[in-house]
Amino acid sequence: MGRNPSCCCPSLIPSRETLQFYLLGVLIALYMLVGAAIFSSLERPAEIQAHRLWEHRLMNFSHEYNVSCEELKSLLLYYEEARTAGIRTERSRALWDVPGAFYFVGTVVSTIGFGVTAPSTVLGKVLLVFYGLLGCSGAILFFNLFLERVIVLLSLLIFWCHTRRSRHSRPKDRNNESNRKEDWKPSVYLVTLLLFLAVMLVACGAASLYSVMEGWTYLESLYFCFVAFSTVGFGDFVSSQRKHHEKTWAYQVANCLLMLLGVCCTYSLFNAIAVIMKQGLNWILRTLIWIYNHMQHHRLQSRTLLKLCFSDSEPPARPLEDETPHRQQQQAASCSGHSMLWRSCVPSAFGKCLCDEAKVETVCHNSKDEEDFGIQEQGDGPYERNSVYAKPLPGWLS
Repeated sequence: MGRNPSCCCPSLIPSRETLQFYLLGVLIALYMLVGAAIFSSLERPAEIQAHRLWEHRLMNFSHEYNVSCEELKSLLLYYEEARTAGIRTERSRALWDVPGAFYFVGTVVSTIGFGVTAPSTVLGKVLLVFYGLLGCSGAILFFNLFLERVIVLLSLLIFWCHTRRSRHSRPKDRNNESNRKEDWKPSVYLVTLLLFLAVMLVACGAASLYSVMEGWTYLESLYFCFVAFSTVGFGDFVSSQRKHHEKTWAYQVANCLLMLLGVCCTYSLFNAIAVIMKQGLNWILRTLIWIYNHMQHHRLQSRTLLKLCFSDSEPPARPLEDETPHRQQQQAASCSGHSMLWRSCVPSAFGKCLCDEAKVETVCHNSKDEEDFGIQEQGDGPYERNSVYAKPLPGWLS
């Protein structure tokens, strides 16, 4: 938005980037509210049912084995604490051997953070803060460099297809071809589409592997791929955690490579979508500014019409001394002839419009009088203008 130089506080006028920031914050908040309402309506009944089922099973177990509920809950509390150290009801692979620790630092650096493995010692927690600060920064830099090279590769691929198609449709011209190569840029929509296809290809291939190795359904495997590749990492599904996975080195290596490739591709896709979202924010801002300008324009017109309609004083008349073509000419017009002007008048208590007794006069006068009234039109002469004003109502109606 351009700043008004006459404003006494130009620093208070937000820039376009600031308006984008505010608008994006509002849209994200609304998006989160809508998502909260949807997921609450979907998941809340299942949560209530699970709570009821758990209470029922707890009471049945307490009566069957003659164990008090308080003792049973204390045992379950101890088990919840033991889960942090990797204790599970089913035998699983070791969490803190070298492969397990490498898997843990991979989830930290990539910002996935499944939550299955977490440090339990105080020194480990303190070290994790500084280790993650440096590791996450390096990983984000790696993702950005990966994005740059992916964009270059996709641009070259798109340009190769574009030039190959244009060679078949047009005769060869090296000068025009070199100029098109310098000026041509790939569309962000096409790059986003290709990145989306790449992410889907990696996710579908990884889901096929996870469904076989982990025993999940294909839909659950796709769900895990999105949660892991987007670095959300809920922890409800975690790969390579079973006991027999310790001996499958090929699967562990493939899992790490798929994680790395999936996170890089998904990060690139998110950046491309963010560019499209920024274009959408610019369009919304332009639309809001256009609506605001039109509202201001109609507001000024309405003020001018109301000022003319409810004027109580008659402007001074010019003496009819000169008969030149640029002097005064008066024309009386009824309210029906100026229905657009008197449309906003208020009916009187007698049930008739007060505008029926009013008249509109068109008088030629100088520019000083034109400044007192808002509506002006260019006349025939070089110094002549027409200004419209309302003649006062009769005294018995005022």
